[in-house]
Amino acid sequence: MRATNESVVLARHINAFLNEYVPSQKTKSAHTLKAYSDALSLYIGFLETEKSINSSNLNGNCFCAANIEDWLVWLMESRSCSPETCNNRLASLRAFLKYLSSRDVSYLHLSQSASQIERRKVYTKKVTGMSKKAVSALLEAPDSSTKAGRRDIALMVVMYSTAARIDEILSMRIEQLHLDTDKPNITVIGKRGKIRTLYLLPKATAHLRAYIKDSHGATPNPSSFVFYSRNTGPAGKMSQKAVNKQLRKHAQAARSVCGEVPAEIHAHQLRHAKSSHWLEDGMNIVQISFLLGHAQLQTTMVYLDITTEQEAKALATLEDENDKSLTKKWRNANGSLSMLCGVRAMKR
Repeated sequence: MRATNESVVLARHINAFLNEYVPSQKTKSAHTLKAYSDALSLYIGFLETEKSINSSNLNGNCFCAANIEDWLVWLMESRSCSPETCNNRLASLRAFLKYLSSRDVSYLHLSQSASQIERRKVYTKKVTGMSKKAVSALLEAPDSSTKAGRRDIALMVVMYSTAARIDEILSMRIEQLHLDTDKPNITVIGKRGKIRTLYLLPKATAHLRAYIKDSHGATPNPSSFVFYSRNTGPAGKMSQKAVNKQLRKHAQAARSVCGEVPAEIHAHQLRHAKSSHWLEDGMNIVQISFLLGHAQLQTTMVYLDITTEQEAKALATLEDENDKSLTKKWRNANGSLSMLCGVRAMKR
C-alpha cells in the first residue's frame, strides 16, 4: 500500500519527536525516553490493530479525541494497564500532539482536544516503609565474607542513609564520591538533571571506602560506575531488577530474625523508610523535602502521609519559596504502520 503524503509527514514528525526533540528538549533520562517511545508505539499499534489504520490512510484525524479515549479504554481492558499507567501514556501522547501543532498549526485542534480528555481516576496507594528494627535486620543479612555480600551491604547502607532514588545511586560514578573531605559526601543527579549533595555518616563512608577498594582497586577509574553490573564490568551500571532481586534474597534471610521485614521488598521502600525515620526523629519537613530531591513540598507531604495539621506547620516554616533522517519505509509494500512511523512494533 502506497503511503499518502500526509502519512509520510506524520511519520517524519513522530520520528523527529522521539529522536530529536525529546532527547534534546524534554529529558536525558533513558527511562523517560522509553516512556515516550512506548506510548507512541502503543498508540500506533492500537490504530493498526483496532482501527485498521495503515500507511495508506494514516492522517491527522487518527489522533482525534474519540480515538484517544478508545485507546485509553483499550489500554485498561485489553492490556490491563493501571489508571496511573494510562495517565502516563496520555501525557506522552499529549506532548507529541503539542509538538506536532507547534510544527504545523493545522494540527492545533488535535492538541487542544487531547488536552480536554479527562485523566483516569487514580486512588492513592499508601507506600509502606520499614521500621528501624527491620532495616537493621536487613542490613545484617548479607554475608560479609563474600565480595557480593560486601557490595550489597555498601549499596543498602548508601541507599538507606541518603534516601536517594535507586537510579540516582546506580547512575553514580566514582568521580561523584567525595570520601576524603572533612565532610564526606556524594553528588547525585536527580530528575531533570538537578544535582544534590548528600552527606555521609561515618558508617556509610567506611562501607563505601571498603567496597571501592575491594571492587575497583587502589586507583579506580573516575568514569566507572560505583555499583556496576557483573556482566559488563565497571563500564555498565547495575540494573534495578538485579538490586531488587538481591534485596528480596536478603529479606528472606532477615525475616527469620525480624518478621517486620517485607518479603516482597523493593528499593523504593528503603527511601521511604529513611524519610519516615527522619520525620520520627524530628527533622523539619522542608529539610526532608530537599534531601529527597522533591521539587514541590506537597510531594513530600503525600509521600510521608503528613496530616493536615503537620502540613500547615511545615508550610509556616517556609520563608522563600541522532538520526535526523527517516528511513523510507513507506516504500516497502509489506511494511507495517509501526515501521512507517519509526516506532517499535507493539508487543501482542
